[in-house]
Amino acid sequence: MTAVPLGVPEVPARPVAPRRRSRRIQVGPVPVGGGAPVSVQSMTTTRTSDIGATLQQIAELTASGCQIVRVACPTQDDADALATIAKKSQIPVIADIHFQPKYVFAAIEAGCAAVRVNPGNIKQFDDQVKEIARAAKDHGTPIRIGVNAGSLDRRLLQKYGKATPEALVESALWEASLFEEHGFRDIKISVKHNDPVVMIEAYRQLAERCDYPLHLGVTEAGPAFQGTIKSAVAFGALLSQGIGDTIRVSLSAPPVEEIKVGIQILESLGLRQRRLEIVSCPSCGRAQVDVYKLAEEVTAGLDGMEVPLRVAVMGCVVNGPGEAREADLGVASGNGKGQIFVKGEVVKTVPESKIVETLIEEAMKLAESKSPSDQVS
Repeated sequence: MTAVPLGVPEVPARPVAPRRRSRRIQVGPVPVGGGAPVSVQSMTTTRTSDIGATLQQIAELTASGCQIVRVACPTQDDADALATIAKKSQIPVIADIHFQPKYVFAAIEAGCAAVRVNPGNIKQFDDQVKEIARAAKDHGTPIRIGVNAGSLDRRLLQKYGKATPEALVESALWEASLFEEHGFRDIKISVKHNDPVVMIEAYRQLAERCDYPLHLGVTEAGPAFQGTIKSAVAFGALLSQGIGDTIRVSLSAPPVEEIKVGIQILESLGLRQRRLEIVSCPSCGRAQVDVYKLAEEVTAGLDGMEVPLRVAVMGCVVNGPGEAREADLGVASGNGKGQIFVKGEVVKTVPESKIVETLIEEAMKLAESKSPSDQVS
């Protein structure tokens, strides 16, 4: 069967910006930096020592598109669970270490794909860099230097007065230099802050001063709505300048929601092939159908579709026909009925009550006509 060329290109005709040149590291099978696609990650909310619950959440994250997962390791029981989790997870596992340097070695020995260290709150961390670097190098384990505004080294807080962009960058580069002294450069860096303005400036400065891959994040971004906005603004500003190699959206919400937001940010910037995209009008006094309900029902009906498909759900005759004609599939609604467009042509007119089921039927036809090689990986 001949594949139907859908409207969203697999690769953007023009990148949003040239990617910043950076070193490449391997987090398990996932390349980070060096021009590799921007990866999306999250963190489990389970107790890591509860192996079953942690693996279950990792499976849910994997199904949602998560490429790298981080697990907390605050206790010896958590450290003891790392080997099993790292072995059974379908995606690379990063151990998140605070306070106790002994857990850094435990995570490396357990076979974690990488280890995140927070130099600001690990006791005598600088004194143990030599041993950590040797262990990480022997096992091929990358290290993420994760600097956070809320746990900045006291010396830098005294110097700068607060967690300024300069303070965050100085902390990260100082720790990186300690690893460099021992010939270890398998590093990625994050400099997170809860204020997107401070965070953006910190990453801009960091990008100019090193070639390490950068992990983007707005730390403690907040509840789902607020955190989504803050993350989208911050990531958009940086990624549109080519800065950023992997991202984590931090939400006070289930981890799967972080992945949904992260993927959507990358798709919106053309950094990842778009899948389902709903184009719908905001509604106004001209609308002759309930656009909100129509858009929600179409979105729900097509949830999980893996082929790139732009669907226009329009509520009146002003922009409706034009938007529907430009999409792969669309409806221009009015007067109790809807004109159904497929690839720019009106294929049928249906009563308002039949719009949703007709759009879903036509979407499935388009999806089935795609060859296996056209499917989104």
